[in-house]
Amino acid sequence: MRDVLAYAAVLVLLVASETGCGQAGDAGQAAEAPAVTTEVAGQVDVAAASVLSVAARLERGLEGEHRSQENRARDVYRHPVETLGFLGIEPDMTVAEISPGGGWYTEILAPLLRDEGTFYAAGADPESESEYAQRSLKRFADKLAAHPEVYDRTIVTVLAPGKREIAPHGSADAVLTFRNVHNWLAGSSAEAVFQEMFAALKPGGILGVVEHRGDPASDQDPKAASGYVRQDFVIALAESVGFEFLESSEINANPSDTRDHPKGVWTLPPSYRLKDVDREKYAGIGESDRMTLKFRKPEVAS
Repeated sequence: MRDVLAYAAVLVLLVASETGCGQAGDAGQAAEAPAVTTEVAGQVDVAAASVLSVAARLERGLEGEHRSQENRARDVYRHPVETLGFLGIEPDMTVAEISPGGGWYTEILAPLLRDEGTFYAAGADPESESEYAQRSLKRFADKLAAHPEVYDRTIVTVLAPGKREIAPHGSADAVLTFRNVHNWLAGSSAEAVFQEMFAALKPGGILGVVEHRGDPASDQDPKAASGYVRQDFVIALAESVGFEFLESSEINANPSDTRDHPKGVWTLPPSYRLKDVDREKYAGIGESDRMTLKFRKPEVAS
């Protein structure tokens, strides 16, 4: 219920802002709380009811039998209800998830979008000769096949060099990517991927990016070998292909993460790259400090 109320608060505040509630007066004057008209109050009530419905669906999805106990244990670090609320994801949208990996967020997005929306999951190339890619593809395919009641309408597409149509161009209301920018930097494909995400979105569509946040005082490694990426670097990269930066959130921040670990971000849970060495210490830190960024494809191309 805490997550449901947090999700509701996000939309209620947005509606109040758009309708004029809570705006300050002219410079130099004390801000006065405007009268809340019946019309405005009604809009806020409708917005709250709507977002509660979406959040309730998300909560049900989190408790679904298709999710493992291991994945549920990570909810406390990944804040999926708040994150998707911040990004404005709703059940009737067309949404593309980029590089879903093991499908942690797919478990949450697929049931939310199954009945009213359209959900694309853009993964590795089935024709790839990489053993890692083939293992990942099989693991993801097995996940989808195990629960057709959840995943039967998931549309699997390809994100690979020369095969980057993650969704029909201009079709998506939102494109989401979780902890992948460092991989694209390592593969020298980051700019091309951001261009494809831009192409997939409708004008006005939203790009949501969650990524391990690097130290702003350190130079950005162009290959992101530690797994950390500076927030200003990601914003500049997105803007370079045409996105407008809207806002950031500290939903997934972790101030205990010093970002200077022996094996980079993979020192921390859930990877524990050092195995049993200082495991209790890293468990106490938790998962990485993460940026949560929201961008928009402009309504009119510049």
